[in-house]
Amino acid sequence: MTFQFQSISDFFAMGGYGFYVWLSYTVTFIAMGGLIWLSRRKHKAILAQAKKELAREEKLKQPL
Repeated sequence: MTFQFQSISDFFAMGGYGFYVWLSYTVTFIAMGGLIWLSRRKHKAILAQAKKELAREEKLKQPL
């Protein structure tokens, strides 16, 4: 079995491109995390709005 890198520091250096490689991974994970967070927040807001509308409709259906 052969390995591309001789040591762990060579692995993190990525042949001189480590900064760009690890920066791109970091930016990608932050962006994906942000998208997940925003999607969940929006989903909760939509559900809350739907519950409010249903409660309002039920209240309007009740006879006076």
